[in-house]
Amino acid sequence: MKEQLEKLKEQIEMFEIKQSEHVEAFRLKFLTKKSELNDLFEQFKLVPADIKKEMGSKLNQVKQKAQQKWEESQSQFESIKSTKSSQTIDYSLGSEADFIGVRHPLSIIENEIIEIFKKLGFVYSEGPEIEDDWHNFSALNFPPNHPARDMQDTFFISENIALRTHTSSVQVRLMENQKPPIRAIMPGRVYRNEAISARANCFFHQIEGIYIDEKVSFADLKQTLFYFVQELFGQEIQVRFRPSYFPFTEPSAEMDISCLLCKGKGCNVCKYTGFLEILGCGMIDPNVLEASGIDSKKYSGFAFGMGIERIAMLKYEVKDLRTYFNNDTKFLSQFESQ
Repeated sequence: MKEQLEKLKEQIEMFEIKQSEHVEAFRLKFLTKKSELNDLFEQFKLVPADIKKEMGSKLNQVKQKAQQKWEESQSQFESIKSTKSSQTIDYSLGSEADFIGVRHPLSIIENEIIEIFKKLGFVYSEGPEIEDDWHNFSALNFPPNHPARDMQDTFFISENIALRTHTSSVQVRLMENQKPPIRAIMPGRVYRNEAISARANCFFHQIEGIYIDEKVSFADLKQTLFYFVQELFGQEIQVRFRPSYFPFTEPSAEMDISCLLCKGKGCNVCKYTGFLEILGCGMIDPNVLEASGIDSKKYSGFAFGMGIERIAMLKYEVKDLRTYFNNDTKFLSQFESQ
């Protein structure tokens, strides 16, 4: 055993620790339960009593030597690591600037539209995204067999409950709970069961508006919307109204503006017509007024509705509305100053 201790002592002294990895290797070789040193402690139990004291002293000396070398090496490399780490820090440098969050382009456009209509006396109103059949369809003059009630267009939660397909439901709630005159806009998210493409999504954002009072005419509607597009897109914008059909307005129209993406020359977004439809509008059908308890013989009104994504596509010349929902920070950072 004495020869084994001498040999082990020599191995400990000769073991070179040049890298931090060598420190762990040294510990595994000499200081674990599977090491040769630990085996010698097991053999020590069988050493004769007359040499037990001498062997015990030598055994402890070897163990202390191994322990000391390991601790000194560990301390040395930790000190080197700490020194290198401190040397990489330049305390004279300024702190890193925090990333400043930006408004989403759809929020920017929505706020801009709201501010324009506020100048005309329209107030802000909102309602629930989950609606019953009455507020989403029936009160808006949708007959029971109207295609919009079909599962192809609407996300039904139950037989009479669905995700709202338009913010017109907020108009109904206003008319039920407020006497004319009513002048309000209602922005919000809406849902329709449509295929996702460059021009459509299964959810999008709308802003609708109504104005109800005595002697409100279609001329009031046209002038209101003409003022709106000039404020949003500039005085040079070209506008046209086309006859259309909506269950809740009569007469109804769609409003087109000259395509800002192709400057009226024609592109795939405007279907090569040079114009792009941005909203639907019309005079509120007397049946809709009566359904909400408003005397249609005394009052008249107009309503309009537009998709915020469509307006943003024109305003920022973005040809694919899916871009607004991809969370691309490079795209969103362009709006940092707005």
